[in-house]
Amino acid sequence: MPENLLKGKVGIITGALDENSIAWKTALKAKEQGAKFVLTNAPIAMRMGAIKELAEECNTIVIPADATVVEDIEKLYTEAKEFLGADFDFLLHSIGMSPNIRKGKSYGELNYDWMNKSFDVSAISFHKMMHVAEKMDIMKEWGSIVGLSYIAAQRVFPFYTDMADAKALLESIARGYGYRFGKLKKVRVNTISQSPTKTTAGSGIGGFDSFYNFAESLSPLGNASADSCADYIVTMFSDLTRMVTMQNLFHDGGYSFTGISEDIMEKFQDL
Repeated sequence: MPENLLKGKVGIITGALDENSIAWKTALKAKEQGAKFVLTNAPIAMRMGAIKELAEECNTIVIPADATVVEDIEKLYTEAKEFLGADFDFLLHSIGMSPNIRKGKSYGELNYDWMNKSFDVSAISFHKMMHVAEKMDIMKEWGSIVGLSYIAAQRVFPFYTDMADAKALLESIARGYGYRFGKLKKVRVNTISQSPTKTTAGSGIGGFDSFYNFAESLSPLGNASADSCADYIVTMFSDLTRMVTMQNLFHDGGYSFTGISEDIMEKFQDL
């Protein structure tokens, strides 16, 4: 990758939990490419992870914020701008959580209060972050906002239950706000639909290992790693993608457009 793609750019990266997370790897790549940024996560997630270690490595600070609370986002943006000394060039929304999945609820057994929590944390928070950014007029022209999605937003993956609905909502919000922010300030908004990835959050889904291996066998390039996803996010933050907006961008080694593969067919030949 060319050097200094993000030189002079500033922003916010949410959701870095540990060294396996895509947001964590994005922070390291963004620093390599010359960006300056603030890290943030919900207070409970900060207690679970090691985000302060990442902040030290990236010469930055961590500002606790619950992305479902508008007042927290306002405080985050105010303190981040004070630290960074400028409005933002980029925002990464890497936030997702489903109590129903954690509790092993099937799609026909969902707890609706938990479902609403899934939507608020995993999707509506994306809208709130952009709404507050618009209200505070804190995004620079031609800035870039990226959310992380998954192909279950378009296709049925039974184990993904209400998170599939949350990701579909996330992608819809990206289109709606992408149009609005584009007209207002030429800010682009996109989602990246990543391969199944061995992060702390992803590995907590029932049957993850089996599906990870299935996707690896189906994708002509294999599963995209968290590192390569971080590279892709950096390019979306850069000026090289200034005319890309309102898109859901598949970053999955070709999985999303592969019907069948030789590897999968071989597994069924003797059945």
